[in-house]
Amino acid sequence: MPADSPAAQQEATILELREFSRRLVRELGFMRSTLAGSDLAPSAVHAVLEIGMVPGVSAKDLGQTLRLDKSNTSRQLARLESEGYVERRASADDARSSELYLTAAGKELRRKIDRFATDQVSNALRRMVPSDQQALLRSLALYADALAQDNASKPTGAESGTSGIRQGYQPGCIGDVASLHARFYSEHWGFGAFFEKRVATELAAFASTLPAEGKALWLYVENGRSLASLAIDGDTGTGVAHLRWFIVDDSLRGSGIGRQLMSIAMAFVDEHYKETYLWTFKGLDSARHLYEAFGFALASEFEGDQWGTRVTEQRFTREKLHV
Repeated sequence: MPADSPAAQQEATILELREFSRRLVRELGFMRSTLAGSDLAPSAVHAVLEIGMVPGVSAKDLGQTLRLDKSNTSRQLARLESEGYVERRASADDARSSELYLTAAGKELRRKIDRFATDQVSNALRRMVPSDQQALLRSLALYADALAQDNASKPTGAESGTSGIRQGYQPGCIGDVASLHARFYSEHWGFGAFFEKRVATELAAFASTLPAEGKALWLYVENGRSLASLAIDGDTGTGVAHLRWFIVDDSLRGSGIGRQLMSIAMAFVDEHYKETYLWTFKGLDSARHLYEAFGFALASEFEGDQWGTRVTEQRFTREKLHV
């Protein structure tokens, strides 16, 4: 095919536009865990902006605008409500429906986000001459409209089945799960590279053995990313199982995903093992409450540094439930 053929030119345009899109995502901050100088994830920031622009919008319409599935929309709204940024009011037309509004704190947050975004765009435009600025606006408008038309014909994440609990290795899960552990334990407990390397190395070794009798890995996957995990690594010969790599992303807080993973795992160990144990450390109170709710009890604790940081390590055990 000649290098200057229409097909070759189209392919080159696609590759360049994909690269520019990736650069925009990075430079605008969408790869970060928070956005626009707030402590909120990008989807939550956009939810605040949309509710501010359309006061009284329904959760369903908000999810459609943001192209989020129902569970993700619910989680983001639950967090915004719990932090006092959003409130629900009964619809005047239908008492069974609710409308979303920003609270005073939410309106102030929206002003902060607007200032941040305005400064970001203004600083970039200063580097462009006015004619290039207008050309950019026209081109971006055409591109955004074309994307919207294409996306409108596609199902949302919930409709296309991209979210849910999956069993077994999923492409990218090792990096996702190691990243979840590293970010959480670094922020809250100061764990570093030693811990992240250990999680990634041991999880990779475990995943390479799957499928295997008495071993299992469950992941909550959303739009191709693993946002929660739990594994059972055991020896059916000894009848003892090890619960490992249980973690749930902050965006899933209060969603019940952690409890669902535990329920699935406990049914699995009760079928294959007489005893299950896990290692954790003192201070992880929410996790401890969940473990105890599923029959685990503290067996021992001592000072240790197996995670690279000195903590009070704890070993919990659970006997098989007899029914």
